[in-house]
Amino acid sequence: MTVHLILASGSQARRELLHNAGLAFTAEPAGVDERAIENDLPADKRTPEGIAEQLAIAKARDVSTRHPGAMVIGCDQTMSLGDRLLHKAADRAGARATLDALRGQTHHLNSGVCLVRDGEVLWSHVGIARMTMRDFTDDFREEYLDRNLVCILGSVGCYQLEGEGIQLFDAFDGDYFTILGLPILPLLTALRTLGVNHA
Repeated sequence: MTVHLILASGSQARRELLHNAGLAFTAEPAGVDERAIENDLPADKRTPEGIAEQLAIAKARDVSTRHPGAMVIGCDQTMSLGDRLLHKAADRAGARATLDALRGQTHHLNSGVCLVRDGEVLWSHVGIARMTMRDFTDDFREEYLDRNLVCILGSVGCYQLEGEGIQLFDAFDGDYFTILGLPILPLLTALRTLGVNHA
């Protein structure tokens, strides 16, 4: 039986990862209020990892309600610096503040992914990557913002590792696909287990 696979995300990077892996799917962004979901979570789920997982599930469930029988991939990523959860910057001043907070520090990217069918969570996973940003100069920061502001406002850490954002880092420890926002290796394993990805 052919299963309709849907990515509940508008992320170009996630679409490319699934496409490059040879999966047949459609993409439909979810329409959820992320901050409201985050605020309504019980205390034991309100960790950076828990928020990423629960937002991924909420997005997949939202899309699942419109597509009975489809297998929906939900994804979300949070960024944490110690106990502090960071969100996307709204403008240049916010991007500058984010970069200044991360400069010379190690932060975590927490990438949640799940599979939902008819509102039921069949599988979920959170991948974690440790990212160490170098202590770059103020001049470099401003030049980087000049060249990249439009594209980085859509990224929680104000960088895209697959672009010039790589210049901000000394090191990272973790799966590259987790950094891009989709831990694809465990996802592919789960899809095979569920009979959706035949390989």
